[in-house]
Amino acid sequence: MAELATIARPYAEALYKSSKGDLNAASQWLDALGAVAGNAQLLQFADNPKVTSQQVFDVISDVAKVQLPESAKNFLRAVIENGRVSALPEIATQFRALKNAQSGSSDAVVYSAFPIDAQALAGVSAALEKRFGRKLNVSVKEDPSLIGGIRVVVGDEVLDTSVKARLEQMKVALTA
Repeated sequence: MAELATIARPYAEALYKSSKGDLNAASQWLDALGAVAGNAQLLQFADNPKVTSQQVFDVISDVAKVQLPESAKNFLRAVIENGRVSALPEIATQFRALKNAQSGSSDAVVYSAFPIDAQALAGVSAALEKRFGRKLNVSVKEDPSLIGGIRVVVGDEVLDTSVKARLEQMKVALTA
């Protein structure tokens, strides 16, 4: 995986430097392209020697479901022509890290057993920002195995207040 990170870094840095005017828009279309490029069938299609670069471009841009500005199209063409489609998800990750470092924020993923409404998420987000001491870009993913509560991942930090975690703590205490 380190090799993929090494390949992705120059692309992410170049895109970051060229997108200084509108990092949020670039982040949106790059995340969409990264999500599409994470598909194993698409990667297999892109690696097929019988498929042209234009065909790969057409498939990715059609599936991405976002309006790509001309700079995004040029970026995607460069990535495809250099055979780096598999690096797109890592490019998106590194670009987001550069963008977050510039704004002083971090990505946070809140895992919840149940859907969280917007008002509750705003309260959770405010509490998490206070707890972690920085601005957070919060996204929510459902994980029914948690039973209840939430599990928050911010970078390499984890805050687990789920029922599943508490049951595991009880289990350890009772078997010790």
